[in-house]
Amino acid sequence: MKAALVQMNSVADPRSNLRTIADRTAEAAENGASLVVFPEAAQTPFGTDLSAAAEELDGPWATCLEAIARENGVTVIAGMFRPGTNGTVRNTLVARGVDPDGGAVAVHYDKVHLFDAFGHQESEAVSPGEAIRTFAFGRLTIGLAICYDVRFPALFTAQARSGADAIVVSASWGSGPGKIEQWELLGRARALDATAYVLACGQADPRATGTTAAQDSPTGVGHSYVASPKGEVVSSAEAGDEIIYADLSPQDVRRTRAAIPVLANSLLEGEVVVEGR
Repeated sequence: MKAALVQMNSVADPRSNLRTIADRTAEAAENGASLVVFPEAAQTPFGTDLSAAAEELDGPWATCLEAIARENGVTVIAGMFRPGTNGTVRNTLVARGVDPDGGAVAVHYDKVHLFDAFGHQESEAVSPGEAIRTFAFGRLTIGLAICYDVRFPALFTAQARSGADAIVVSASWGSGPGKIEQWELLGRARALDATAYVLACGQADPRATGTTAAQDSPTGVGHSYVASPKGEVVSSAEAGDEIIYADLSPQDVRRTRAAIPVLANSLLEGEVVVEGR
């Protein structure tokens, strides 16, 4: 199964972003992709009025996203915002369209780990999710994660134990010293933790694309990539607008888990004993 990761910068107008998504999805489908992944905040970027853009899953933005996916015979995964509690929003990754067997895909994941780090306080505007999410996609099972989630191994091993062969990490990664290196290192490590593919799709670097971006918000560094179940980078992007592709093989996942059975060999949850000195 071929996956496409679309590295782009979203802009303040959600309708403009849908036009970009439609164009890139058509291109990816023409090149044989059946899964087309877009970044976190594809609906509207951080640094804009997230509450004004937020919509429910049956609203016009997600409905149009599904229409784009179905028109091209693929599943599209993209980041959007939904109404949360007490004036906040939920940072959501939505998957819509059809799987390789023609079945409908309609799932979503709300970001569990909020980015309260490096001086940014996502929790001031975003309500956290509470559950992991995987879904069947042909012969594969796909897991969903968002940005800061990649720093938490337990989320990825939990998805692998739920059957995930590949885990999508859509991001709008914050820039700064060492951040590109961390982005790649963390995803490769999570691929090894889960012995699963990691599809790490980030917003492009606004400096490379010439996009106006908020200076105090995480708006992307580019460098999207796909890591294999052995932690090897099999496809990668530079900083700007780009689509990268990778073939995902469930057989490779099974072979890796047979050779490196970290999921089978790990201690049972709650069974770690710490002895006193």
